[in-house]
Amino acid sequence: MPVKRRTPDPDREPTTSVPAGALESFAATVRGAVLAPGDEAYEEARRVWNGMIDRRPAVIVRCSGVADVVAAVGFAREEGLSLAVRGGGHNVAGTAVCDDGLVVDLSAMTGVHVDPDAQTVRAEGGATLGDVDRETQLFGLATPLGVVSKTGIAGLTLNGGLGHLRRQFGLSCDNLVSAEVVTAAGEVLTASAAEHPDLFWALQGGGGNFGVVTSFEFACHEVGPEVSGLFVLHAADHATEVFQLLREFAADAPEEAAVIPFLGFVPELEAVPPEQWGDPMVAVLGCHLDPGDAGAAVLEPFREVGTPIADLSGPMAYTDLQSMLDEDYPDGLNYYWKATYLDDLDDELVDLLVERWRASPSTLSTVDVWQLGGAIADRPQDASAFWHRDRSYLLTFEANWEDPADTDANVAWARESIDAVRRLAGAVGGYGNFPGFHEDPSQTLFGDNLDRLVAVKTRYDPENLFRLNQNVQPRTDASH
Repeated sequence: MPVKRRTPDPDREPTTSVPAGALESFAATVRGAVLAPGDEAYEEARRVWNGMIDRRPAVIVRCSGVADVVAAVGFAREEGLSLAVRGGGHNVAGTAVCDDGLVVDLSAMTGVHVDPDAQTVRAEGGATLGDVDRETQLFGLATPLGVVSKTGIAGLTLNGGLGHLRRQFGLSCDNLVSAEVVTAAGEVLTASAAEHPDLFWALQGGGGNFGVVTSFEFACHEVGPEVSGLFVLHAADHATEVFQLLREFAADAPEEAAVIPFLGFVPELEAVPPEQWGDPMVAVLGCHLDPGDAGAAVLEPFREVGTPIADLSGPMAYTDLQSMLDEDYPDGLNYYWKATYLDDLDDELVDLLVERWRASPSTLSTVDVWQLGGAIADRPQDASAFWHRDRSYLLTFEANWEDPADTDANVAWARESIDAVRRLAGAVGGYGNFPGFHEDPSQTLFGDNLDRLVAVKTRYDPENLFRLNQNVQPRTDASH
């Protein structure tokens, strides 16, 4: 898909500049590249996945290892610079890059090591889902991550992490065993259940508020190499029927199965005649961990709703399932996503979803309903910073569009749609990986865990250096 990025203003420079001498001295202390406006690689380095993000940092530090991260955090603190952390660069809010400040860029730190005997994997902070899946699948293992292989593991995990394995094995953050963290003070800590357990608790869903996570250690599970994949496209007039089926399916579905029905428009697939490209549709994406007939039978009802426009379901490699949506989310497209949790999918809500979807100004946008429950709900709400465990579904309005001139209309559609749903009973909260531009209060994400997060923030980042996120502000009174 050709993508039109927002045209940058070549004359716009950061309003904050770092003295040349200070920058040279700093650059001599790190092994990675240190980039400033005017440097050859600067323009490319400041770009992120979301094409509507056009920010100009004063400094970008492409870290080669943990020592570079420590130096970069110290330099930002000493120079009074805002600090952004780039892992995969895929957070839809664009928090991987900032205006005028310093970007700690981990994108070169992608190492992944699997311990098949312990069934764990350790991955550096710049690794993507695809990097991790490639290595773990060599041993028939996987850890729960997302559904697009180009997504970075860092932001995904720190904000919770929903993927195909969510109902069987929980969120990405639920499978975190330990994390290596560079704090605002420049300390390198290991956070786990045994070491700095308060910090470890906060990293499991509390966002990027507490430091730079330079590596993640996850528990792995026996998955693949094949699973039963579900990807079926139906005509849009089956939308209500599909969501009613989801309601019935969710009542007693096995935890090995998870589905995501969504409203959208037929993509340009080889399996679909070109004359149907762009037609309204309701699709269902999902999987069952059993690649055989038993797993396929559980998912079969979603394939029998009508005569499919296309049906790509069947046994498939787990890595193929994980990358199935990659082409739908190219670098440089414009994205604005907002989400809320649902207790139920009653007929009034389904009608509203169809109505709001039809009002979308872009045929690239979707309305997605993620089936939750299972292992997500098995953990107590205060077992980690991730609060919204007890909900049945996550609803997402994904505004995706090509022309920057259409930005206002698409952002307004997503915001108005979420607001309309939140006025109904049983809709609550938000999700840190689909956060709009963080305009919702932090309580929306963290619920009754917010006070405990404030205490952890106050201990590890009392000056709020890590604030370009869904910010948890530290206490400023003398009592801490």
